[in-house]
Amino acid sequence: MKTAVHTLTKTEQFNFLLTNRIPRRWLTLFMGWFSQIESPLLAKISIAIWQCFAEDLRLQDAKKQKFTSLGECFTRELKDGLRPIDQRIDIVSSPCDAIVGACGRVEGSKVFQAKGFPYELSELIPDVRIAHKYRNGVFVTLRLKSSMYHRFHAPVDCQVKQVNYISGDTWNVNPIALKRVEKLFCKNERAVIELKLDRPNSSITLVPVAAILVASMKFNFLSQTLNLSYRGANVIPCDAQFSKGAEMGYFQHGSTIIVFASHEYQLCPGITPGQPIKMGEALLSAEPESNDSHTSPAYAGA
Repeated sequence: MKTAVHTLTKTEQFNFLLTNRIPRRWLTLFMGWFSQIESPLLAKISIAIWQCFAEDLRLQDAKKQKFTSLGECFTRELKDGLRPIDQRIDIVSSPCDAIVGACGRVEGSKVFQAKGFPYELSELIPDVRIAHKYRNGVFVTLRLKSSMYHRFHAPVDCQVKQVNYISGDTWNVNPIALKRVEKLFCKNERAVIELKLDRPNSSITLVPVAAILVASMKFNFLSQTLNLSYRGANVIPCDAQFSKGAEMGYFQHGSTIIVFASHEYQLCPGITPGQPIKMGEALLSAEPESNDSHTSPAYAGA
């Protein structure tokens, strides 16, 4: 067991050095260009190389098995029925396939990206009106590995009236980076999506955070593609209605979505750091909180 942990740490350290000690912006822009080159042969070679580093890449789950570009593989759709949605009315389902990172209670306005690395809600969510709703609320960090399904979906029935896009850096968001780079999520490119619910006193907000090699965040309800080349308004109005489980958009590579919910929500059983979760599975519950619901949050890698 000790050997396995040691090997993982060395791998993560190498990954951190490789992806964070190089020109992150230019590599991300290059990846965005390269992934859109339409060449079935180039796509096949690129995917084969990718599979050498990502043994858990499951292309057999994809609707199509042959791709004209690497980007088409990154943003692949899954076969119908592979991600059943938990339709219980009191359940917030996971918006994506992911590995659960730091999660638990927001301590006042303080959130933890990893043990010993806190940030303020207002540093991640610049809209004070939205940030204030999650004081003493609950949060879950969902990390999408590069090999995972990259599309994200509505965790509840909801309406979206605007997207707040914040341009920023492209730090890697893997566990070793989160333990080394202070307030990493607050530095990176991201979007804030407040979900309007039928429950008037409840609030849920998604914060997709981009990372190195993530060429864009594409929302199905916006005509704009949000990436490092975007020069439009930061607050983009829209009027989109979603049923629970409906697709909202996708990353062009692995990244992170942070889910915030107001204080009456709690983590569902089994939601702990390091636990894999699939889109549609139970993530949060609006049932009454237990007596120990205000204990310290869990931390990735604790």
